[in-house]
Amino acid sequence: MDKRKKGSPTELRLMLISSCGPSQFLLTNYILGREAFTKDITSISECTKNTGVLSGRRVAVINAPNIYDKGICQVKREMELRKSKCLCSPGPHAFLVTFDLEKISKNEMKTPKMMMERYGRHCLRHCIVLLAYGGNLELPALEDRAEKTDWLLRDLIEQYGGRFHIFSKNWRDRRSDRELLKKIERMVASLGGAFFSSRTFQKADEYVKKEEKRLKKQREGEIEKALVEMEKQYIAEELYQQKDTYIANVGAEIRAMAEMDNGWLRTSLARGLGTGLVVGAVMGALFGSIEGPGGMVLYGIIGGAVGGSAGGTAQVAVEHMEDRVAPPARLNFNSIFINRFFVNTRPC
Repeated sequence: MDKRKKGSPTELRLMLISSCGPSQFLLTNYILGREAFTKDITSISECTKNTGVLSGRRVAVINAPNIYDKGICQVKREMELRKSKCLCSPGPHAFLVTFDLEKISKNEMKTPKMMMERYGRHCLRHCIVLLAYGGNLELPALEDRAEKTDWLLRDLIEQYGGRFHIFSKNWRDRRSDRELLKKIERMVASLGGAFFSSRTFQKADEYVKKEEKRLKKQREGEIEKALVEMEKQYIAEELYQQKDTYIANVGAEIRAMAEMDNGWLRTSLARGLGTGLVVGAVMGALFGSIEGPGGMVLYGIIGGAVGGSAGGTAQVAVEHMEDRVAPPARLNFNSIFINRFFVNTRPC
């Protein structure tokens, strides 16, 4: 499900995604104009959010873990996928998909499909390919390679609507930052000024707002007391300025807290673990029934333990159903059992 919504005219939310390697971290530094990631970082286990300015436009840059990072388990991956959506709430204006221009492989061709599975079927409309390059060739020659001579690279870019931008691995070289901003703004404008949203992005936004409301209520007394103190210290225009600054700062703090910790994130790991325990116990008991009542108990306990460790895998499968089309009409016994079981374990 894809819905277009109007985005903020003042800040662009950019989600950076990479298949592997340090290209997205170089791009983060390039966009922000500062070293948010050191040169030795090639992957991250937790998604991050940084804010800065790209050619005069305020931007929020959200880094998601690399798609092919094998150093992160599926339970953790699911947690970070949810967190990236919360940090980008209510949705990104653009997905910047980064690749190393010198290391494009056939494996990279799977990236668009994996993105659709994780973020929604229509996310590619909001994508721009970013190519990191560290050589001495001039930009026209590099663009010619991307558009004409390198068929694998050309095919990859076409899957993202033909939109691409080449940036230097020397992130301090920002000669083309204005051009990158223009490409992003042009794409957003072509989509009616909309940011991307899907069912799970809407869910993330719902939980972030709910947590914001809870935190604001929790701090009502503190905020009221601070405002009263200001009235004793300031008058007229200065009082209004102090109040506005304070309320804005508290609001930003609460928002950041809600994005990093809310009901959706708190239940993700627990639900994945719980699902695995129950599925493992049920399957273990079914196999154990061959051995009689004692076997059911023994295999149920073993199955629960094993299932707990695999719970994240089951939860990932359930979560991805939310952004996919309906399953085929013909189902075998195993798929019927799984579908019936998961109908009551689906995330709220």
